[in-house]
Amino acid sequence: MSKDKKSSDKDDKSKKKNTSLRLDSKTLKALKLRAIEEDTSVQRIIETLVEDYLKKS
Repeated sequence: MSKDKKSSDKDDKSKKKNTSLRLDSKTLKALKLRAIEEDTSVQRIIETLVEDYLKKS
């Protein structure tokens, strides 16, 4: 990972806030497996879904 990427990750994380989410255990397991298959994170999948949802409003 380049220095620029690491720097932008730190800047991006400092702008984010924590929240909690309760999901059915089967749903969370499927989501984690999908994240692994897509080489991403559960957080990124959920963030993308929320951003797409808000764009529709």
